[in-house]
Amino acid sequence: MQERPIVEDLLEDLSESSTEEADAILQSRFQENHYLFFRGVFDQKSVNAVRKEVFGRLHEVGEIKEPIEDGVFTGMSSRIEVPEGLGEFWRSVSQGPALRGLSHGDVAQQLVNRVLGVTSVAHDYLFLRPAVPGRSTHLHYDHPFFARGSSQIVTMWTAYGDIPVEEGPLLIVDQSQGFQDLLDLSLAVDYESNDTPLVQLMQDPVELAKSRNVKLKTANFRAGDVIIFSMTLLHGSLDNRSRRGRVRLSSDVRWQPASDPVDPRYVGENPPGTTGAGYGELNGAKPLTVDWHQR
Repeated sequence: MQERPIVEDLLEDLSESSTEEADAILQSRFQENHYLFFRGVFDQKSVNAVRKEVFGRLHEVGEIKEPIEDGVFTGMSSRIEVPEGLGEFWRSVSQGPALRGLSHGDVAQQLVNRVLGVTSVAHDYLFLRPAVPGRSTHLHYDHPFFARGSSQIVTMWTAYGDIPVEEGPLLIVDQSQGFQDLLDLSLAVDYESNDTPLVQLMQDPVELAKSRNVKLKTANFRAGDVIIFSMTLLHGSLDNRSRRGRVRLSSDVRWQPASDPVDPRYVGENPPGTTGAGYGELNGAKPLTVDWHQR
């Protein structure tokens, strides 16, 4: 993938929130901005354990160099040869205890409880994303993938390591919760198979930001940082431009009020996932040498 240039004057820092702030303030800010960005929700030791666990599995299939915790891509992969198949391999990686202890643990739940103002529950299905240099996620709204069950689903995106701007962190499009033309298209889609029309925007974020006269908000993420955002906030990522070959590691998990109905596609020991193909449908399940698909 050809790297897209970073246009500095279109980038703006995400507004930071603090876990020390009152719940009412956090909830009001979330309603207005559709996101909350928190520094250091998870400690460095716990994040390092996740990196060792995940990158250790990728090292076993020849994708990560030593020292493992650095997360540097080898440029090669033997993952296609795993006897259990790519989907089952990725399910086992995604269920690692160090990872789940953060992504679905008490700290995460308590924070979401405060944002939603009610007791929350996480979807079991975990989107773990190892992005090698040259990779990025196209802009999209989350709603088409989570159009069933609760109407109050939120995404928690977590950085498992430092992710400076040049290594492709998450970005959001400022004011995009008010792009009614794009929202109407998004809200009309219930994505359920690869035959569903493409919902990711193939337009370059820079072009979109210029055409709408808005900023692209991101940050130099640090290990353990978290951003919680709504289903109707346009987001994606910058390109990973790491000159060292570092793999950007993050996860996103959906949370919702525990009292609301839950989409069965995303719960259980082996959730079927959006299209019914389980963990095998995720970009993360592909060898790091294989390009990501679009939806």
